[in-house]
Amino acid sequence: MVPESKTNNVKVIIVGGVAGGASCAARLRRLDENAEILMVERGPYVSYANCGLPYHVGGAIEKESSLLVATEQTFREQFAIDVRTRCEVVGISAAKRTVELRNHATGEVTTEHYDKLVLSPGAAPIRPPLPGIDLPGIFSVRTVPDAREIREWLDRDTVDRSGMHSYTGYQTVMPAKRAVVIGGGFIGLEMVENLVHRGLEVTLIEKLNQVMPPLDPEMARFVERYLIKHGVHLELNDGVAGFEQSPDGLLEVLTSSGKRHPADIVILAIGVRPETALAKMAGIEIGQRGGIRVDEHMRTSDPDIFAVGDAVEVKDYVTGQWSLVALAGPANRQGRIAADVITGRDSRFRGTQGTSICQIFEAAIAQTGTTEKFLTQLGETDFEKIYIYPNSHAGYYPGAKYLAIKVIFRKSDGRLLGAQVLGEDGVAKRIDAFAMAIQMGCTIYDLEEAELSYAPPFGSAKDPVNFAGMVAADILRGDMPISHWGSEDGRFLLDVRNPQELAVESVPGAVNIPLPQLRGRLGELPRDREILVICRSAQRAYYATRILLQNGFNAQCLSGGMLSRSVLLEG
Repeated sequence: MVPESKTNNVKVIIVGGVAGGASCAARLRRLDENAEILMVERGPYVSYANCGLPYHVGGAIEKESSLLVATEQTFREQFAIDVRTRCEVVGISAAKRTVELRNHATGEVTTEHYDKLVLSPGAAPIRPPLPGIDLPGIFSVRTVPDAREIREWLDRDTVDRSGMHSYTGYQTVMPAKRAVVIGGGFIGLEMVENLVHRGLEVTLIEKLNQVMPPLDPEMARFVERYLIKHGVHLELNDGVAGFEQSPDGLLEVLTSSGKRHPADIVILAIGVRPETALAKMAGIEIGQRGGIRVDEHMRTSDPDIFAVGDAVEVKDYVTGQWSLVALAGPANRQGRIAADVITGRDSRFRGTQGTSICQIFEAAIAQTGTTEKFLTQLGETDFEKIYIYPNSHAGYYPGAKYLAIKVIFRKSDGRLLGAQVLGEDGVAKRIDAFAMAIQMGCTIYDLEEAELSYAPPFGSAKDPVNFAGMVAADILRGDMPISHWGSEDGRFLLDVRNPQELAVESVPGAVNIPLPQLRGRLGELPRDREILVICRSAQRAYYATRILLQNGFNAQCLSGGMLSRSVLLEG
């Protein structure tokens, strides 16, 4: 039994009332009925679901009140916590253990003493000083008021905007028809989808050569296909240079390449930057990634100051590298851990593995753990990857959809390092299984043996997670030697698909012997060359590789088959 926490009437001030801050406050009260808790938030709301803001803009979450997970009244009445909204910290003295608070409504500045201070300031949307960035119709998405302003802008018919944003060049506008979203990360893609649902023609501009920068490029290609399929105009490898506005009120987004994109509304989703002004004010350490440096107990370099949420640097669970991860799940866990430690418990944050999921129209893209490109940046070579394309549930049950799965694991011991999954059905189920496996330090051999739920509408007797483990284990056991696209030069290419499939897509120079004919035509294959075997998804290529290996040929399976080739060559 865990003993009741004793803090001798400690006074804790929590700066920031969303996610990590709110979680810390509620947990702290549950652990210590006698603590004096003050939570301050510079905005008008506490504990709101900022992850739901794009869906409120799109209408899936209709009522703004639905975004308010808890209110000031909830914290006061249920938890006996002093909550002050529209209240900003304007000074911190770590030596005196005091904070200065400014009430936005009255302008009054007061000083409060603390025994422990918890910083949860979050991360601010990046808003670069580009020409015209303050023109009306250009929005960021961080708070409930932000979403409200966007909805009001989109819902207007004819409005008088004289004087808005100090602009008086026109009086009336028509409803928005065209939108430009800048930035292809989570918020950008969610805003793209929701603006399309509202009937707007949407252009997405991304400075990098792929959307969803945390993904490996070939998996991002699948996402880009979905965007294009739904009419999104995709502009990659092109940054924004500025904004202009015509006399009739139409915005134009200017890019580095010289293009001009007309828009009635622009959404800035370039990324976020940790809010570290308070940390610097308190004189605590800032890490190499630009976030507040904390230990596993969420303590900063000052033992009486803790920090949680999007503003902190934490260790990557897989690689051990310092990282910045702006996700609500880790922020909430960090808030709980800080509360535990303040009340004397030995709680520790294990690190983050970046588990995330994003809806892309009828599909979802999810990831957990590390990626191939990050391991390559670190100079790591002890890893292997596989691509598989299984059905989301039993193929004989209606509605099965194929999943695109990439799994990364160590060659030396089989430890699971990362996974990326895209599909129209069952994505969350699989990424959560991979995430838990990584968290527990599992290997691909554990995935082979994992007992997962099965019924025809939900999965298969051999679940895609099991399937990934079996394929990876076959590689490490030597049963299925593999190669990857890009290594074909000088090797004999054997395509074991049926001839009608080649009419759709083929590989130049490949010899076609359909799998059912292979055993009878082995004499047509060279024994003095390495043979790379191709099919659509690599399943038949695996069968063919087994036949060839056991007949004395030097054969390898091309991982992911033609499905992987199509996205790898796009990159």
